[in-house]
Amino acid sequence: MSQENGRGPDRADAEERQRTTTKVVLISVVAAIGGFLFGFDTAVVNGAVDAVAEEFRLAAGLKGFAVSCALLGAAVGAWFAGRLADRFGRKAVMVIAGALFAVSAVGSAFAFGVWDLILWRVVGGVGVGIASVIAPTYIAEVAPAHIRGRLASLQQLAITVGIFAALLSDAFIANTAGGASETTWFGWDAWRWMFVVGVIPSLVWALLALQIPESPRYLIAQGKTQRAGEVLREVLGTRSLEAVQRKVADIKNSMRREDEPSLRDLRGPRFGLLPIVWVGILLSVLQQGIGINVIFYYSTTLWKAVGFDESDAFTTSVITSVTNVVVTFIAIATVDRIGRKPLLTVGSAGMFLSLTVMAIAFSQASGSGQDVSLPQPWGTIGVIAANVYVISFGATWGPVVWVLLGEMFPNRIRAAGLAVAAAAQWLANFAISTSFPSLAKLGLQYAYGLYAVIALLSFVFVRRAVQETKGRELEEIGAETTSTAP
Repeated sequence: MSQENGRGPDRADAEERQRTTTKVVLISVVAAIGGFLFGFDTAVVNGAVDAVAEEFRLAAGLKGFAVSCALLGAAVGAWFAGRLADRFGRKAVMVIAGALFAVSAVGSAFAFGVWDLILWRVVGGVGVGIASVIAPTYIAEVAPAHIRGRLASLQQLAITVGIFAALLSDAFIANTAGGASETTWFGWDAWRWMFVVGVIPSLVWALLALQIPESPRYLIAQGKTQRAGEVLREVLGTRSLEAVQRKVADIKNSMRREDEPSLRDLRGPRFGLLPIVWVGILLSVLQQGIGINVIFYYSTTLWKAVGFDESDAFTTSVITSVTNVVVTFIAIATVDRIGRKPLLTVGSAGMFLSLTVMAIAFSQASGSGQDVSLPQPWGTIGVIAANVYVISFGATWGPVVWVLLGEMFPNRIRAAGLAVAAAAQWLANFAISTSFPSLAKLGLQYAYGLYAVIALLSFVFVRRAVQETKGRELEEIGAETTSTAP
């Protein structure tokens, strides 16, 4: 009897921790829906763009801008997301982002010309930028240290699932109508329905965001320590009032300041910014500089070059997106075991090798532009290398950079630091995506060769400048990063 009594509290504590872990996972999933919308919004236009170009008689340049303009909106949204999150709270900003997604979806569906379509695409891009900041910020601030990496990786998983869902949605609507330019339900063009579908996940995210607790670190910044303690007790899985009070005190000390947070807090001695902010910016730029979005935005050129018919482009794109989804689970399973830095270095090495092989393969190509073709066995080698590249990115740099950005900044500058880094990421995405066609005209071997060099630089950068954060409390990380230069 005494043994059972002795085990009773332990069993109760274990059950409470299990319930707490489940709750943290669920609220992290809600936050990560922003990543789903992020992926969905950036990919849904791909199925509609040819029909839109035909509808509004767009020249090639304007057609390309109609696709890429959302990236500029994303940079703006990311830039302002930090100060909005610090002023109004993480939950409120999620609701704002969800509303922007919904407005963009409806506006794009009812577009009467290319310029108002671009306007609505930019509005959606602002929502994308906000989501890219607020989801990893929130997850990092509520997740216990021992599972923080896995939960933060849900952001990238949600992005890849969102891309996949957009592809499937576009294909279903187009196949039902007989083409993206054809009319379907209620006499609407199919491409308009492709946009309007995005209203559903947008409203779901906004409504669910109202149900989750506010970030305890934001609550402490607002002086609401009692409510913060309640949230911490829920997410840490402890009955100990002393442990919760100690955690609240640690967070308060890490956030001690007399003025409100702002972008001015990021100023430092190195080229005007703190060293840790430069690490975040360079991580973001390198993540895009290795050219991953070229694979997703311009994959048809690669598949046609190795012998696929253009009608198979959707199938090959789906295969690539499914691969990206599946390999993200590798990061989720390993990021809290292996660590962030080892995964990034392995990913850099894998991308450097695969991009180098792709560059060599395309140096054997004949033709130019959209009519390039690869002789065998270089065609097969190119396809294998492209998929190794996607696997190397999807299992490492894709999710792990978001994990690091969510946890590497001190509490008092986390939202602002992540906002600047994410804005840099979207600008880099825009630069890489818009420059690829020009590089491709010179020769795809030069484009992939450039990305290979950037992958090599990313390996060196991670080895020299990135600090490991696995299993460490945010307050511990913050204290170190404010005093140590990379």
